[in-house]
Amino acid sequence: MAEHEHVRVAVIGSGFGGLGAAVRLRREGITDFVVLERADGVGGTWRDNTYPGCACDVPSHLYSFSFAPNPEWPRTFSGQEHIRAYLEHVAEVFRLRPHLRFGCEVKRMAWNAQQLRWDIETSGGSFSADVVVSATGPLSDPKMPDIPGLDSFPGAVFHSARWDHDYDVRGKRVAMVGTGASAIQIVPSIQPDVAKLVLFQRTPAWVMPRVDRAISGPERSLHRALPFTTKLRRGLLWGIRELQVQAFTKRPNELGFVEQLAKYNMARAVKDPALRAKLTPDYRIGCKRILLSNTYYPALARPNVDVVASGLAEVRGSTVVAADGTEAEVDAIVFGTGFHVTGMPMAERVVGADGRTLAESWSEGMKGLRGATASGFPNWMTIIGPNTGLGNSSMILMIESQLNYMADYLRQLDVLGGRVALDARPRAVEAWNHTVQERMKRTVWNTGGCTSWYLDANGRNTTVWPGTTTEFRNATRRVDLGEYEVLRAPRAGAAAATEEQIAAAEARA
Repeated sequence: MAEHEHVRVAVIGSGFGGLGAAVRLRREGITDFVVLERADGVGGTWRDNTYPGCACDVPSHLYSFSFAPNPEWPRTFSGQEHIRAYLEHVAEVFRLRPHLRFGCEVKRMAWNAQQLRWDIETSGGSFSADVVVSATGPLSDPKMPDIPGLDSFPGAVFHSARWDHDYDVRGKRVAMVGTGASAIQIVPSIQPDVAKLVLFQRTPAWVMPRVDRAISGPERSLHRALPFTTKLRRGLLWGIRELQVQAFTKRPNELGFVEQLAKYNMARAVKDPALRAKLTPDYRIGCKRILLSNTYYPALARPNVDVVASGLAEVRGSTVVAADGTEAEVDAIVFGTGFHVTGMPMAERVVGADGRTLAESWSEGMKGLRGATASGFPNWMTIIGPNTGLGNSSMILMIESQLNYMADYLRQLDVLGGRVALDARPRAVEAWNHTVQERMKRTVWNTGGCTSWYLDANGRNTTVWPGTTTEFRNATRRVDLGEYEVLRAPRAGAAAATEEQIAAAEARA
């Protein structure tokens, strides 16, 4: 790698968002780009999360790119190893390897107003780029709670996203902290091997059956021979989820029937009424992400598992203490406490036109224009930005919509010509977010009676999209230049001029 490399586009991250952006750039005829990746391989969250039982809760044929169908998925819900292999395959098939720069963690990027470019410092060297596409993803940096006494715990401590494979849990007493999507996969995977498993449950989750099975050889052969059958399967999976959106976004009370199904699912596996009471949520189903598992409840009913209906509050030597005073002696503590979703760590490293970081700009909550751009940060885009998350479908659908927006953004820069940048107008950002937040008011995520990771510190839902994926695709199909200020490269010694300033100067002339 050269000491300093300038490219038209720098993509940050090589998960689904980053690789998807790279493929789209090549399909648009753009080859002057790099993908900056802090690790030594592609995959994003599917590279980092290798805990026992790690798998996706979205059907495989929907959790893959529409432009890269995979007829070889082994199961209807595939595991981590198969998803990562799929992403490696995408990198190979679309010839992305020459663009990948591993070991390049972004330390700081700053907008250069004179050159209309981003200057980027990484752990692997310096770069500059006309446009930055940030695809670090919301599930990239684990969140560890600040627990008094944790530093003095004599045993093993690790987060689910940084699983310590050198530590053998067999025969050990293990504390599992958290009951989210990772925990419900870890618990049944390690329960048969550990001597004791203590689950610290601050809030119970709604759990539905996971309709998972092996995809037969004849099915895979059919998909290989007739590719349209793969598209048909994907379309059916997508359509079913689009029909469900209304209940989440407009009529949460209709979800009561689903709650009854979830309670029946629990009752089949958990016969102890006291344990069922601990595991029954007091909020509307869907307010937190609905979890899928056939093995979680049976594992909790086993004699070597204790469910503590309280969060972990303190560690005293090898004793873990819950907020309700419950104590247990353990050899290891595993945190399934999620990620920094509503305050992405990358935001602290992005310095905009006015010298403020993106984190400072978002100090009162994340705000993005169409989930992609931020005012004061010209030619900077994010994939899976504010209010682009989903509660019931595949994020790949949202990623591909944002890739459409990215492609048209770059086309608009070409049409404008010369050294040019687009900066989202504050009023456009405010108008978009006002509309999103107004729609959010009646959704289950805001009215369901829970506190979830969808909400930021101010109780504002900056994570989820309050509509269908079709609506979002229509909203991001084209860039509206009226929502942007056009910046032109200044003459030597002059400050950057806006389109309005240029027009005024020409009028005076």
